[in-house]
Amino acid sequence: MTKSKHNFCVIMAGGIGARFWPMSRTSHPKQFIDILGTGETLIQQTFRRFKKICPLENIYVVTNEIYFDLVMEQIPEIVPSQILMEPSRRNTAPCVAYANYRILSRDAEARIVVAPSDHIILKEDIFISNINSALEAAGENDWLLTLGIKPSRPDTGYGYIQFNEEDAYPKDPQIKRVKTFTEKPNLELAITFLKCGDFLWNSGIFIWSVKSIMKAFEQHLPEVDLLFKKGITIYNTPKEQDFIRETYTVCKSISLDYGVMEKAGNVYVLATDFGWSDLGTWGSLFENRPKDKHSNAVVGKNVILYDSSNCIVNMPSDKVVVLQGLSDYIVVESDNVLLVCRKSDEQQIRQFVNDVRLEKGEKYV
Repeated sequence: MTKSKHNFCVIMAGGIGARFWPMSRTSHPKQFIDILGTGETLIQQTFRRFKKICPLENIYVVTNEIYFDLVMEQIPEIVPSQILMEPSRRNTAPCVAYANYRILSRDAEARIVVAPSDHIILKEDIFISNINSALEAAGENDWLLTLGIKPSRPDTGYGYIQFNEEDAYPKDPQIKRVKTFTEKPNLELAITFLKCGDFLWNSGIFIWSVKSIMKAFEQHLPEVDLLFKKGITIYNTPKEQDFIRETYTVCKSISLDYGVMEKAGNVYVLATDFGWSDLGTWGSLFENRPKDKHSNAVVGKNVILYDSSNCIVNMPSDKVVVLQGLSDYIVVESDNVLLVCRKSDEQQIRQFVNDVRLEKGEKYV
């Protein structure tokens, strides 16, 4: 299939991946790590995927200023102007607003896919077909589209999207109008959602035309839109970075889901299943890694386990590690930091990171 010159991609790569500490650090977060042991980092996998959908020059990476060199090193095919540098973290809405104006300055007919840099997608052919179908729908309709994943379990770590079964797009019946968004539910609610059959996991992958998303920002997040609109004559000039630094000091931190998607009435979801995981936690990595006969997922050539099961172990290959009597644990060492934590308590890792920062210093986080 020929790649339309109007297809653009925005890869969001500014997070620090705190839930993957100690492997993921502020100086080298998880999107720049070969966390699956495939020979490619997560951002390299994401970039390679989108090269099949968009012309190379239409792929943008939005990341923090401090990761500019990492992006250039890991994706040498792009030029510096394709990296949009954020001076600070302001969640997803400002990063998309910035990309909107940059793309608008090049192509008023642009159709855009916005995706995180750190997702696992196992069935790439289905994914590419889904994105192409959604881009086509976005080009023909004033819609904001997202990809929804058919849930396989009542997961409380994901947001959910409820769709209207009767209101499907004739050209692709997988595309349906959205009824509601629900943030991470409790287990009881997640079980109910699964039984209902009209709920999907929110993948955080978005598709729209530049016209539709600009209109949505004007309507639902005008205060963010106006800040970036002030730079309309500055984008793609030497003054852009100074303007962005100034803008980010006054721009509020707000997610695209909360600021736009949950408020808009023209939201559609493409219901699909392409072997997706947002790889947000050690638990999700455990789900996606090969296991031994005792269900341990082990990275590291010199790890020996006794009477241990359902553990995720990630160790440097030059270290001999012996573990005995552990069940359902995370054991990770990276760069002079060792974490031993129950899998069921991994939501506390963010707290561990904050405490280590305060008590031991920035170099350990």
